Amino acid sequence: MSDLRNQLQGLWLPLVTPFRDGELDQISLRRLVRHYADGTVDGLILAATSGEGMTLGISELEQLIALVRAEIAGRYLPICLGLSGASTAKLCDALDETAAWPIDGYLIASPYYTRPSQRGLVQHFTALADHASWPLVLYNIPYRTAVNLDNETLLQLAEHPNIIGLKDCGADRAQSIDLLARRPSGFRVLTGEDAQYFDALTDGADGAILLSAHLQTEIFASVRTLLKQGNRDAAQAAWDSISELTKLLFAEPSPAPVKYWLAQQGLIDSPEVRLPMVEVSAELAGRLDAEIERRTQPLLRRA
Repeated sequence: MSDLRNQLQGLWLPLVTPFRDGELDQISLRRLVRHYADGTVDGLILAATSGEGMTLGISELEQLIALVRAEIAGRYLPICLGLSGASTAKLCDALDETAAWPIDGYLIASPYYTRPSQRGLVQHFTALADHASWPLVLYNIPYRTAVNLDNETLLQLAEHPNIIGLKDCGADRAQSIDLLARRPSGFRVLTGEDAQYFDALTDGADGAILLSAHLQTEIFASVRTLLKQGNRDAAQAAWDSISELTKLLFAEPSPAPVKYWLAQQGLIDSPEVRLPMVEVSAELAGRLDAEIERRTQPLLRRA
């Protein structure tokens, strides 16, 4: 069994999926993975929202996992595969199809569109946890799924031995603080709200899963390190230096803005996204270019 419960802390990256001419861009993917594996990231989420997982076929998902695992063979980083869907039975089939893949767990969002009751959510996630070969991290993001996992439901699910944590995008600080105070020992809570990263850490979250940490990764990681060292002023200063990025990178639907930035830096060869996502507007591209120039020197493109 994966040791994911102990590894689910610190800074995790929901990795973007590079595309070129409609296909998975293997060269850019390898380059991107090497870049982050050599840094301060504690784990990777693949094929979740930021990775455009809902646009990937099963063969592409398998190829993605295999390429990433092979590229990080020198440093073992835990990998969670993002899954989503509104049918419990279909998700169980997906768990079966992916059971032998070289992953450490799953990040699974609440069923979207159908708006099940809290009792239905308990039964849904319990069925998945009973069925899964790898541990589950729940993903509460009600502004996308139209249903909130309330704390009584989360606390009930947290007792399941195969449900080990939560990506918290509830956008309700009071609910998050209450959950952190009442959660059972060993149940990990990582914020997924980029703009609330500092507050979530000071409230007691175990870490974060942040799209924005594709950029200025070391500074994002240092915020938590400094807080753990008791140096709140330095942590606040580090956060203040990057907090505006968390707004700019969501000025248009994600992950288009961060893909544009990564392509400008040479970490991926194209900012391409898959429909219904579209690339950034000319107006936002200009804003991103100005911020790139202010913060960094573009990396040399590498083959």
